[in-house]
Amino acid sequence: MSESDQARIPAPPPRQPLPLLQLILVGLQHVLLMYGGAIAVPLIVGQAAGLSRDEIAFLINADLLVAGAATIVQSLGIGGIGIRMPVMMGASFAAVGSMVAMAGMQGVGLTGIFGATIAAGFFGLLIAPFMSKIVRFFPPLVTGTVITSIGLSLFPVAVNWAGGGAHASEFGAPLYLAVAAMVLGIILLVNRFMGGFWVNIAVLIGMGVGYAVAGMLGMVDLGGLSDAPWLRVVTPLHFGLPTFGLAPVLSMCLVVVIIFVESTGMFLALGTITDREVTPGMLRRGLLCDAAASFVAGFFNTFTHSSFAQNIGLVQMTGVRCRSVTAVAGLLLIALSLLPKAALLVASIPPAVLGGAAIAMFGMVAATGIKILQQADIGDRRNQLLVAVSVGMGLIPVVRPEFFAHLPLWMNPITHSGIAMATLSAVLLNLLFNVLGGAGRERMNQAAHH
Repeated sequence: MSESDQARIPAPPPRQPLPLLQLILVGLQHVLLMYGGAIAVPLIVGQAAGLSRDEIAFLINADLLVAGAATIVQSLGIGGIGIRMPVMMGASFAAVGSMVAMAGMQGVGLTGIFGATIAAGFFGLLIAPFMSKIVRFFPPLVTGTVITSIGLSLFPVAVNWAGGGAHASEFGAPLYLAVAAMVLGIILLVNRFMGGFWVNIAVLIGMGVGYAVAGMLGMVDLGGLSDAPWLRVVTPLHFGLPTFGLAPVLSMCLVVVIIFVESTGMFLALGTITDREVTPGMLRRGLLCDAAASFVAGFFNTFTHSSFAQNIGLVQMTGVRCRSVTAVAGLLLIALSLLPKAALLVASIPPAVLGGAAIAMFGMVAATGIKILQQADIGDRRNQLLVAVSVGMGLIPVVRPEFFAHLPLWMNPITHSGIAMATLSAVLLNLLFNVLGGAGRERMNQAAHH
C-alpha cells in the first residue's frame, strides 16, 4: 500500500488525553501483567547455559531494556517502524526450546544464540514487507478464531499462577486460592460499583491489595533486595562477540516467521478492540518493529522479541486504548532495567496475586475473539468446523506439550505454540472452505468488506 493510500485511511476519532497519574498507573498495570513473561525467557535460557545468579540478573535487565525501548517504538512509531497502537513487547517464548538446546551445544552457547538472534532479526527485516500482505487472509472468521485461541492458550498460565506457581510445592493450597480469589473479587467489585478512573486501574487496585495481604501472610520473598545494586547499566556484547552457525541461524529464522504469524493475530485483535482497521502498511510497520527489536536484542545480550498477547485483555477490560499508556509502560521497563532493586521488588509479586488478575485478563482475550466471530457466518457448517478444528489444534500444546515430541526438533517453534497452530489451521482451512473457487473468493471479499 502506498503512502498516499495510507493517507486516505480515516484516522481514529480523537481521544481525550489521560492525566499523567492515570497514564502511569494504567501503564504500570501493563508492566506488572507482562513482567513474569518478560523475565521468564532470560531466566530459563540463563539457567540452561549454566550462568551465575548475577549473570542471569544481567540477562533479565538486558531483556527489560530492549523490551522497553521496543515497546516505545511499537507504540509511538519512528519513521517507517512501529504499528502505533497500544502494544507491549518482550522476549518471545517461541524460541525457548531452540535456545535451551543451543545453550548446551558445543561451540554454540550464549554467543551463538545472540548471533542467531541477530541473523534472524535481519531475516525478519527482509521478509516483513511480504508477510504484511497476508492480512487479506484474516477475515473475521479467521481473526475471531485466532484471538479466541490466544485467550485459551494463555489461560493455563493464569491457572498456574493462581495455584501458587507451576512449580509450587503445595500447588492449589487454600491460601493461594484465597489470595487469587480475593484479587479477582476486588477487580470485579471495582468494575461493578465504581467507574471512570477507578475502573481503569481496577487490576492495579486488586493486585496492590493482594500484594499487601500476601506480604502480611509471609508469601512475599524479598531475599536479595539488600544486596542488589541501586543502578546497573546494560552494556552491549557483555558476553563477547556473537558467533554465527548455520543450524542455529536457520532455527531462529523459523522462529521469526512464527513470531510474525502470532503478531499478526495480536495486531488484528488490538485493531478490533481499538476500532482501527489494521492495514497492510500498519502491519508491515508492526512486523518491522518485531524484527528490528530482535536484531538489536542480539547485540544487547538478549533474545528474539515479539508483541505480547497479555495486554490485549487489559486494553479490552480497562477501555484505555491510547498508545501513550504502553509508551509510558515502556519507559517503566527501561527504568526497571536500570534499577535492579525496583526490578526485584516487582519480581517479588506472588504468582497467586498475578493469577487472580490474569484470569480476568486472559478470559477477556477469548471473549473478544467470540465477539469477532459474531461478524462471521458462524451458522455455516464448514465455518463451524474451521473454528472447532483450529481451536482444538491450538489447545494441543496446552493440554499435552509432549504430543509432538517425536517430530523433528526444527518444528518445535510451531508445534509448541498454540497460537501458531491455531493460526495456521484457521488460515489453511479458510483457504480450503471459503477461498478456493470463485464463489469462495466472493464470500471472502464480502467478509473482508463487512
